[in-house]
Amino acid sequence: MTLGPRVVIIGNSGSGKSTLARQLESRVGGERTDLDHIHWLDRVGAKRDEEEAKERVAALAAKPNWIIEGVYGWLAEAAFPRATALIWLDMSPQVCRDSLAVRGPLRGATAEEHADFLGWAEDYWQRSTPTSFAGHQALFAQFPNAKIRFGDRTAVDDFLANLAGIGP
Repeated sequence: MTLGPRVVIIGNSGSGKSTLARQLESRVGGERTDLDHIHWLDRVGAKRDEEEAKERVAALAAKPNWIIEGVYGWLAEAAFPRATALIWLDMSPQVCRDSLAVRGPLRGATAEEHADFLGWAEDYWQRSTPTSFAGHQALFAQFPNAKIRFGDRTAVDDFLANLAGIGP
């Protein structure tokens, strides 16, 4: 499968989006962006204005090569008009939970903020927002170009080992 030069990766927190984006980065040859760095200002808990965040994503998506990854479906969707591929890391709650336990708090989060974040990540399958399982499922269904849904780490590893290439 050829992904093309502009890839969006979605999935729950702890699903492996950042890891996959790093693994694909050298092949795409463009800028890798974690949507956390656009959604949040200087630290988790201080949100950027949503319209400004969408404008930033659209500006990144105007570039010829990139990988954009994140849990924020409403923000990832801003890149869809130029995206050549969508990858959904649909990992189990246990995989996400284990990954988050290893990773620990991010970006200066306090213990309380981290506990809130873990609860939010755990609610991924119950929420009905664009930043949820249901939201990602809807984005995946509507995406018109190449798309892949992975349900376990072995499938991701196999995909990377057998990747036919990325390019126009």
